[in-house]
Amino acid sequence: MASVMRGPQLARLLGDWHARPGAGRTPDYAALAAAVRGLLADGRLPPGVRLPAERELAAALRISRTTVSAAYRQLRGSGHLHSRRGAGSWTSLPGGYRLGSAGLWAPTDEVDMLDLAQAALAAPPQLAEAAGKAVADLSRYADGAGYHPMGISELRERVAEAYTRRGLPTAVEQIMITNGVQHALDLLLRLLVSPGAAVLVEAPTYPNSLAALAAHRTRVSTHGLDLATGWDEDLLLDTLRRGRPRLAYLIADFQNPTGHLMDSRLRERLAAAAHAAGTDLVVDESFVELPLDDVEMPPPVASFDRHSRVLSVGGMSKPYWGGLRVGWVRASAPLVQRLAASRVGADLASPVLDQLVATRLWEHASEIIAARRTQLRQRRDALVAALRAELPQWRFVVPAGGPTMWVELDGPVSTALARAAQRLGVRVAPGPRFGLDGTLERFLRLPYTLAPGDLTEAVHRLAAASLDLTRPADLERVDVV
Repeated sequence: MASVMRGPQLARLLGDWHARPGAGRTPDYAALAAAVRGLLADGRLPPGVRLPAERELAAALRISRTTVSAAYRQLRGSGHLHSRRGAGSWTSLPGGYRLGSAGLWAPTDEVDMLDLAQAALAAPPQLAEAAGKAVADLSRYADGAGYHPMGISELRERVAEAYTRRGLPTAVEQIMITNGVQHALDLLLRLLVSPGAAVLVEAPTYPNSLAALAAHRTRVSTHGLDLATGWDEDLLLDTLRRGRPRLAYLIADFQNPTGHLMDSRLRERLAAAAHAAGTDLVVDESFVELPLDDVEMPPPVASFDRHSRVLSVGGMSKPYWGGLRVGWVRASAPLVQRLAASRVGADLASPVLDQLVATRLWEHASEIIAARRTQLRQRRDALVAALRAELPQWRFVVPAGGPTMWVELDGPVSTALARAAQRLGVRVAPGPRFGLDGTLERFLRLPYTLAPGDLTEAVHRLAAASLDLTRPADLERVDVV
């Protein structure tokens, strides 16, 4: 999100904000203030953004400056805006809001608990065979020291070939193997980002990426995604040009958690804008192999890169198995060499046996990926049917790929709903885990990685939990953070 919001940009975000006619009609200034608060709560308008001057916003909305002035005054009173005379007004959050937790949730051992907090599938049946062959392959490496900072050559060749098949010619020298995608991001942050540097992410985004950014003490800004349409092209590009962050972390292929797919036009403009801004662009491709509908996959973002600004990361966790901690970085050969040299301060190299298992498992790639897509498509459709039957007031867009769906609730009760649902045997990740400062309370991530029957039962329990929250006794206990 740009650090300075222009009048037409804010007007587009606000949409149909006007007060509704009627006997109890809300004044226009109060409706405008409520709409801005809603954008802040949903994460589409992050804290720290300078809003347009009163006159500029009045012209963009075609209302009087008096109305805008009164709205800004109400926002200052509620703690959602702070102003300095002659300097401007910046968005903020009232006291009590905080950074949403982003730690890893371990799988539950409770027998009757339906766990929707993890967007991961069980291992494919081919894993045992691949592991057996990998043990036999190990003798080829056992006579050496076992340290391969860039990864074993045969796995790097597989990854490079996969990129080339997607229309992005890639040499082995451009690939480094890591211990998963999260490890790849951490290594890139170690090499490229200093404490206090500006980093841009989407809102919502993958929560463990926020944990990594916090650990490196970066200064995070966000670009809010629209529930229906995803990225606002003009706003995102303006963010890069004006904010000039040191690094941007984006998920272009079936974004986690929204499921949006970035189109080719934005990918091309994004690569050019990153170069102009001096921003390194880390593109997470964890879900690129999981289209579920008949969609034409756009070229990789890196295929539009002419200046080595786009760094692609991917891994085996989502399409294959999370227990196989194998990921990679695709970048320019010189940067990969620097990355391999810098990792000795972290872990030296990835385990050889894990890499051999991944290499053998890749021999079954076509059948495994086809089965995954069929499995996820059936489970997604079961989740959609259950939600439409039991919770028709919740809004969502059916994702064309990936394992997760982003759902808008009928109130800012995501955290309270997660607590109520856990009492009924369903574990869910509330919206604030995917954003900053306690925002996104109107949203919930629902993965469809459980069996169809379990998903149907989980939605039934969520409907019961949602009903409990509407009772007066429970409303008093709602604790929005």
